[in-house]
Amino acid sequence: MSKLRIGLLYGGRSVEHEVSITSATSILEALDSKRYDITLIGVDQEGRWHSGPGDRDPGRLLEGAAATAITERAGEDSSTEVLLPAAPVGDTLVPADSSAALSAAELDVIFPIIHGRGGEDGALQGLLELAGVAYVGSGVLSSAMQMDKDVAKRLLAAAGLPVVPWLTFKGHDLLPERIPDTAARGIAELGAPLYVKPANSGSSVGIHRVENRDDLVEAIRDSSRYDSKVLLEQSVDAREIEVAVLGNDSPQASLPGEIRPRSAFYDYEAKYQDDATELIVPAEISQEQSDQVRELAVRAFRTLDGAGLARVDFLLARDGGALYINELNSLPGFTSVSMYPRLWEATGLPYSELLDRLIELALERHEQREALVTKYEGSGGSEG
Repeated sequence: MSKLRIGLLYGGRSVEHEVSITSATSILEALDSKRYDITLIGVDQEGRWHSGPGDRDPGRLLEGAAATAITERAGEDSSTEVLLPAAPVGDTLVPADSSAALSAAELDVIFPIIHGRGGEDGALQGLLELAGVAYVGSGVLSSAMQMDKDVAKRLLAAAGLPVVPWLTFKGHDLLPERIPDTAARGIAELGAPLYVKPANSGSSVGIHRVENRDDLVEAIRDSSRYDSKVLLEQSVDAREIEVAVLGNDSPQASLPGEIRPRSAFYDYEAKYQDDATELIVPAEISQEQSDQVRELAVRAFRTLDGAGLARVDFLLARDGGALYINELNSLPGFTSVSMYPRLWEATGLPYSELLDRLIELALERHEQREALVTKYEGSGGSEG
């Protein structure tokens, strides 16, 4: 059988650019070269797409620091700037410069691993839908809902799922002269301490834990740099539990894991820079709690119309054991030590097989969509 043609799409313009490159490096190492013909598609900080060969030779592609090897190769001596036309033209990458030597590259599946804005907020998924190419992960609407913490909380709460009390501010409430009043309202309605979060951001960028009004004012100002909508959440003294969900119409949940950061919460440094952060897999919780968190993870995934994969993050209150859904991440970190693949490894699905399954799910979902009628053909019946 011929190999599946996989486009590994990474990088992007968000603040999580480097994290994406690290995830892509791990995926490239784990994809079976006997099954897949891999094309790298690196998106630079300006948003330009560059295509290069999926060469698995570490000496040529992944030499030195793996997180920078792809960038150097894709941005310098082995890449061509490419475009993905927003029209179903055979799932084809074309050179941005018509005189470039690279011929058009057809793809069967795109594996997007661009984190944050422009990657998991529905924008990229919209382009892939217009291009008619199969891709790993949730669709346009689901990606946007999972990315937007405010919208996600509203829908989860409406479905009867437990979320921490919150307030959302935007528009005039985030004007510099209005922020002190906004902070005062947050303290009055939610108390302190509080978490302050941009509604649309990932990897804990722009997130703060504050205990007084003055710090809250500064935190709101910083969070509003990353998004035009800011959330204030009631703080809960809790353990951080995570579950990986996999599937389309019949999603399954992994064993839960626990994050134990050394810092006050699981911020960017704790996730990617602090070796003292502990990842406990499986989580040290009771069987009853494990069953409950896995059930809630699947319900949350279905509520937000997830497809392919998501990591569902929970807060487990230390006093009383109440569970709260913190957020869903539609394109979680995918290094070999990231929680999503580690959770499935502990559940019995190795990293490389997990990638195979995600690609299968992408093709399955694409086939279903391609079977839909796009031209009105009449009711097929006769009028009486």
